[in-house]
Amino acid sequence: MEGQASYILPTETKYQGEMKDGMFHGKGTLYFPNGSQYDATWEKGRIIKGKYTFADGLKYKENKWHYCDGYDRRFYTEICEGLKPAGISQLTNIDPPRKIPDGCYDCGDGFYDPKVRVIRDYKKRFLRNADDDEHEWIIRTCRKGWDEFIGHKAKL
Repeated sequence: MEGQASYILPTETKYQGEMKDGMFHGKGTLYFPNGSQYDATWEKGRIIKGKYTFADGLKYKENKWHYCDGYDRRFYTEICEGLKPAGISQLTNIDPPRKIPDGCYDCGDGFYDPKVRVIRDYKKRFLRNADDDEHEWIIRTCRKGWDEFIGHKAKL
């Protein structure tokens, strides 16, 4: 492939831009299935510089990244649209949040089933198998599809 191209990868990520000798070369954009995109300048298939934009419009800044840090824990939609009234919680940047299948976790790019250690995208297509490190991180960190009682339990 040479010149302007449109190329769809097996993951359904789409590249639109310049190519040379079958490689990304020049200006081009990767469009990800989740709605995010990466605008970049490429040289022989390698990134020279680029900017990542999340699906909700939030632009990633490599330096001075202040989104969701220790001082300001608001989601980007809360920064743009304001906080909800007292007593109404926003659990994720997507409001209302996705319904997580029973027994699974929402790991950001799909749902994780710890019984089979498989991550599927939000359309239920296979993404990857989780290794031990990712499994532990998801179990420890991500939203789960069930409620657990935490706190005092009266004796009956």
